[in-house]
Amino acid sequence: MFDFLKPKGKIMNIRKIDDNFSVTGQITPEQVKDISDAGYKGIICARPDNEEGGQPSFDAVARAAEAEGIQIVHITVSGMLGEGQINRFHDAWEQMPKPILGYCRSGARAGSLYSTLDR
Repeated sequence: MFDFLKPKGKIMNIRKIDDNFSVTGQITPEQVKDISDAGYKGIICARPDNEEGGQPSFDAVARAAEAEGIQIVHITVSGMLGEGQINRFHDAWEQMPKPILGYCRSGARAGSLYSTLDR
């Protein structure tokens, strides 16, 4: 299902929203080094575990991120954003070093979280 959205090898379709936030589709633990090399200091995952077969778990990505010195937070979004998710994102935004890379299946949910910030 939607194979065009799945990461293929080391290729990521990172879309810069501003200097502090970018979004992408699902990342793999193997891609975290490239994310670190690109200068990202934080990662926010908006995707629930087991949403799709073959998807790496948040814990696997988190272990790779922590090994690279990247802070990572899991804020699962299924459907519409709720107040709890928005509050968790705002807290993470205030506390995490930037720039931050947000990811989910396509990047849309991570972008939706970002759109709730007052800028």
